[in-house]
Amino acid sequence: MTAKSKSLTKMLVALVLIAAALYISLFGIDGTAVTGALKENSGIKQGLDLSGGSVITYQAEVENPSDEDMGVVISMLRTRLDGLGYTEATITRQGIDKIRIEIPNVDDPDKAKETIGATAELTFRDKDMNVLMTGTDVKDARQQYGPISDAGVSEHYIELTLTQEGQEKFAQATAVVSGYGENENFIAIMLDNNVVSAPFVYEQINSDKCMISGSFDAESSKYLADVIRAGKLPFGLEAAETRVVGATLGEEALKTSLYACLIGILLVMAFMLIIYRLPGFVSCIALCAYVALMAFGLNYFGVNLSLPGIAGIVLGVGMAVDANVIIFERVKDELRNGKTTGAAVDAGFKRAFTSILDANVTTVIAAGVLLVFGTGQIKGFAITLMMGIIASMITAILVTRFLLRQTIGLNIRNPRLYGLSAKGGNKNA
Repeated sequence: MTAKSKSLTKMLVALVLIAAALYISLFGIDGTAVTGALKENSGIKQGLDLSGGSVITYQAEVENPSDEDMGVVISMLRTRLDGLGYTEATITRQGIDKIRIEIPNVDDPDKAKETIGATAELTFRDKDMNVLMTGTDVKDARQQYGPISDAGVSEHYIELTLTQEGQEKFAQATAVVSGYGENENFIAIMLDNNVVSAPFVYEQINSDKCMISGSFDAESSKYLADVIRAGKLPFGLEAAETRVVGATLGEEALKTSLYACLIGILLVMAFMLIIYRLPGFVSCIALCAYVALMAFGLNYFGVNLSLPGIAGIVLGVGMAVDANVIIFERVKDELRNGKTTGAAVDAGFKRAFTSILDANVTTVIAAGVLLVFGTGQIKGFAITLMMGIIASMITAILVTRFLLRQTIGLNIRNPRLYGLSAKGGNKNA
């Protein structure tokens, strides 16, 4: 097989793979949905502004709660929601003792309350339901994986870090509970009078750290750790009002947003084709790969997609094209300096890499700050922006370069096809 045939084969295989990935990401495997990635059983969830959801108003079960305690409650509820994947949910304080929660894509208020978890304090109880500890006695709870016995077999478990007072309570409780009869020597971890877990205790534990092990997998151990970590409410909450709301932007909001996104992508493609010609065509193919990567990423991570999230995706499109613009301009510079087309492409990518990397690293830092300190829709925007940066780097650096190398392998070397004007042509191409 000649070098030209190899390049043609590689190019065709790459085009088929990108086309298949784009089709599946947009239409699904069965091809019946207009946007397969946004089907109900998909991992992508729509935000309250696109799909509606449930609104729950909680009232504190104490009179005149302090601003500090209300802040703790809001923070804990935020942690619960984020830990369960509802990053687009919003939490706001109303008046002195009320908290309003809006959860997207959940149209059953009772299910919404179950999704949030408990409305009361986390407690640790014995077989007679005596309260041994509360969530305030737990400093931290983390999912872990590793060996927990001399056998050396790794498994999932939860590591608790107790406060000093919690350690004293736990030592006293485990000393008593471990002496109960078989199947009674457990400590029930309860949330809103529902048993979340009931690990057995075989001996007194007098340490600021303890371990909960058993038949856990990655998902169940993470869930229990999240529940314990976010269950330290300073007081109980009563659901004063629950109701279902429609999409705040109307039923056509998602369709309109996707159309706007599509128009923006097509305009960008047209610009790249006119200005950069053959490299512009290659960047359009890479942009299709970007869309497929983003759709798969949103689906895999179960991101709540709202209008700010869509804005993050569109911004990622701009960044992907921006990287290609930098690369292609460097290639044109190399062609003007007299290099052959192949050498110009290699040198252009090499010269542009540092600039692209610096620009993307600074954006990743900004997105990371928003992800750590932001809440609700700000966090959703940060997630899609960060995913967009990663996808744009992959497509701009790897996909675009691979496809351009194959065009050169096909002896498509005319500098004018690479965006160079006739006046700036390269006779050594």
